Amino acid sequence: MSYAEERERNIARNKAILDGLGINPLRPKWEPKENLRQKVVAKKRKSPLPEIDELGEPPKKASRIADDSNEQGGTRRSSRLAGKTVDYKQEQDRGIPEPITFKRSQKLKVGQVKSKRTYDPHMYGHIPDVEVGTWWATREDCSNASVHGPWVSGIAPGPDGAYSIALSGGYDDDVDDGYAFTFTGSGGRDLRGTKTAPKNLRTAPQSSDQSFEDRNNAALQRSVDTQKPVRVIRGFKGKVRSKYAPSEGYRYDGLYLVKKAWIEKGLNKGGFLVCKFAFVRMSGQEAIPVNDGGDHESDG
Repeated sequence: MSYAEERERNIARNKAILDGLGINPLRPKWEPKENLRQKVVAKKRKSPLPEIDELGEPPKKASRIADDSNEQGGTRRSSRLAGKTVDYKQEQDRGIPEPITFKRSQKLKVGQVKSKRTYDPHMYGHIPDVEVGTWWATREDCSNASVHGPWVSGIAPGPDGAYSIALSGGYDDDVDDGYAFTFTGSGGRDLRGTKTAPKNLRTAPQSSDQSFEDRNNAALQRSVDTQKPVRVIRGFKGKVRSKYAPSEGYRYDGLYLVKKAWIEKGLNKGGFLVCKFAFVRMSGQEAIPVNDGGDHESDG
């Protein structure tokens, strides 16, 4: 079986799983269009240009004037103290200096995100003051808003289940129908990279089986048992396969429940196992806006 055939088979199976969870009543009769936003481009800081004089030449640096008072063997004086009588022998009590490591530890603890968070992201349910549909330009902004803490990882694990997940791109056979979706777990990749492709992070190919022993997958499996709500942010990388992904940036799409967890053969060359999860959106939330990107693979 070819890769394309296996992928189509997996997608059909995942769609059948979602249909069996009864998601049709959750779909609104009318789906709002997203508010289009301009693509965020990081601007490089430019050094200020020197002022130009009337002759069209930049100003020249002032030449240093030799100080005759600093003769060889004499006391070196600062130009700031020129003309002043300074007693260098006088004892100056500035207190006991603190170690630099101590000062730094007071500013930022290990594992602490340098931001001005109002709320702790390690809580279940909605974050106060963050409405469903809120949009951010970057994952860092999502973290600062406490909706999804990790900047890179797609799963934020907790003791009673996952706090949140980031749905952005995913695996080729995952299905995102907006009000329900399948999600592939973490692990099974060698994140150290190779000599030819070092630091390839999460783009490394699958090289081993995933399992529920992984702390992130274990958290999502606990979500099935506890039915604690999971916050979901959708990212722009999913727009190729789903009309529910934003065209740019990241959007908070509300609370979902993990209804099912299982392990199956993954869509990879080695046939390694992957952990799969089925999410269903909780009722009573704002409708999910759809992008205007044309046909999508999850439509229908």
